[in-house]
Amino acid sequence: TDAPIYIGKNALVMEGCIIKGGLAMCENAVLKMGAKIYGTTTIGVKSVGGGEIKNAIINDYSNKAHDGYLGDSVIGEWCNLGAGTTNSNVKNSAGNVKLWSYYSNSYINAGLKCGVIMGDYSRAAINSAINTGSNYGVCCNVFGVGLLPTVLHHFSWGTQIMSKYIFEKALTDISNWKQLKGKKISVEEIAILKYIFDNN
Repeated sequence: TDAPIYIGKNALVMEGCIIKGGLAMCENAVLKMGAKIYGTTTIGVKSVGGGEIKNAIINDYSNKAHDGYLGDSVIGEWCNLGAGTTNSNVKNSAGNVKLWSYYSNSYINAGLKCGVIMGDYSRAAINSAINTGSNYGVCCNVFGVGLLPTVLHHFSWGTQIMSKYIFEKALTDISNWKQLKGKKISVEEIAILKYIFDNN
């Protein structure tokens, strides 16, 4: 009654899902058993949604397949959120959320609710605790103890030492993820990633 629900070609809604519109499930998308969708959400082509999702965009070929909360967030293509990963979207103070802007090279006001913006090819380990107003770059391997930092630059490897993803290993890992969904990394993708890596 609030907004439309679109279920694309060959999309799968498993048993026990609770869906509130609006929702757009793109072609071959999957909602896992018992998923709770609170609306204003998009699940991209061949992407997987599970757990609790509200006001989020999960772009093509990405996975949030398990329990945990994702809210007021944008997840890029070819991302993966490990089981139990949860983001905060409201500060404990209920004040305005500040989000790092690469364009202005400063924090900007994101309003009262903002979860995580995650760049393409980034992945979060199981039980990751993602802070309010987080901005993670392209191809980050996100893992660490406790509440994670709000800014991770492109090709970050972990959060404690802030070391950099080795480029060749990043390509191998991306290729492995693509194979899971019947795809291959292209020459164009490699060139774009190398440019980002070299200019980060």
